[in-house]
Amino acid sequence: MSSIPSNERPQPDLVLSDIADYVLNFNIDSTLARKTAFYCFLDTIGCGFEALTYPACTKLMGPIVEGSVVPNGAKVPGTNFQLDPIQAAFNIGAMIRWLDFNDTWLAAEWGHPSDNLGGILAVADWLSRTGIAKGQKALKMDMVLDAMIMAHEIQGVLALENAFNKVGLDHVILVKVASTAVVGRLLGLSREELINAVSLAFVDGQALRTYRHAPNTGSRKSWAAGDATSRAVRLALIAKTGEMGYPSVLSAPIWGFYDVLFKGQAFEFQRPYGSYVMENVLFKISFPAEFHAQTAVECAMQLYRELISRGNTAEDIAHITIRTHEAAIRIIDKKGPLYNPADRDHCIQYMVAIPLLFGQLTAEDYEDAVALDSRIDVLRDKITCIEDKKFTVDYHNPEKRAIANAITIVMNDGTVLPEVLVEYPIGHPRRREEGIPKLIEKYKRNLARIFSEKQQRLICESTLDYDTFVAMDVNDLVDLMMK
Repeated sequence: MSSIPSNERPQPDLVLSDIADYVLNFNIDSTLARKTAFYCFLDTIGCGFEALTYPACTKLMGPIVEGSVVPNGAKVPGTNFQLDPIQAAFNIGAMIRWLDFNDTWLAAEWGHPSDNLGGILAVADWLSRTGIAKGQKALKMDMVLDAMIMAHEIQGVLALENAFNKVGLDHVILVKVASTAVVGRLLGLSREELINAVSLAFVDGQALRTYRHAPNTGSRKSWAAGDATSRAVRLALIAKTGEMGYPSVLSAPIWGFYDVLFKGQAFEFQRPYGSYVMENVLFKISFPAEFHAQTAVECAMQLYRELISRGNTAEDIAHITIRTHEAAIRIIDKKGPLYNPADRDHCIQYMVAIPLLFGQLTAEDYEDAVALDSRIDVLRDKITCIEDKKFTVDYHNPEKRAIANAITIVMNDGTVLPEVLVEYPIGHPRRREEGIPKLIEKYKRNLARIFSEKQQRLICESTLDYDTFVAMDVNDLVDLMMK
């Protein structure tokens, strides 16, 4: 006779309660984390401003019903939209992620923790404006940085040992979980309500990675994080009404997340939640390239200069070998036709061919106008990727977290150019001192894409000094960045 399952309501899964306790009780006392979050905000919002120059992004933005304006709603920087916080989170999240140029976290799972800023900034701005309308005080940007640190930590710590990609799930599940928790904190949810909210994030059907891989790679990967962070705002607001949660959403036999979506395996954890992820996050500073290829692009830029010094061009190349790590082989080693910008910025051969041909790699180099150059595919066909086991080990080593690539070029006349190896990209913590000035340059370039010189100056005066920045009301900073 089969046993009848118990209908006794269990205690919440420890994963849920640990997340709730972290966002409610953890005191962020790391100066490094706060300063890194400050630079992360500037870089992230700047990436959004660059995306606003692309119609493929802006066509998805604005209210769901054209012409709608929400009094005291959240404003979308770089635009004239004022929306409900759910749709504002989608707008901000989509523009942040559109060009694949914001920060990155690499582990068993990868992702872009600053994607969470979509929900964080939308809710913080909305709460500030509605609070002021009621005679209350606005939230300070210091609270936005706290929320960013916590969202980075939840997403990143869950990613350290748990490969959602290996079961076909997209990493934006972690954006949804992290955003739900930190937005819930901003909304003032109780511990029980936070646990309920996070359980709702896990009980959702999760996004597949279909849109990131051949033969279906497409532009949804550019708005998937906006979708996830906006869904998080929705779920946190639902939980705030007192809506029930699902305490064993992960561990329930047969029907729980582990059994249904994670091959029966419970999550594993390498470390408790703190501020580790923000302190060690990777910035994309020089190139809008999938992060596993960042060092390959640096290598290619060096080799471009070597070719020029020799009086050669990319057309004199017979073969190229890229020594790389396993994750790069699995995600971005791609042969055959490339159908759209999303396809191209996830192809290591394309990302290496462009700098070897043109001495640059910008977001525009993924567009059709550039991709039609027949020399690109000719060069792609000459590139072979091989895994270096040591690179893979160093990639997973928490003391190194290297993202190494090495390129060797064989010329048509048989000459073999010296291999160029880059282990750590300029956005890596080991190169912070070198990287931060370039990050600020990138931020200023992105401001210049959207705003007049006068407005650029006002924004820089308010945002480039840390102490001034953290003391600002959220709504005042956002107002500075409106069109």
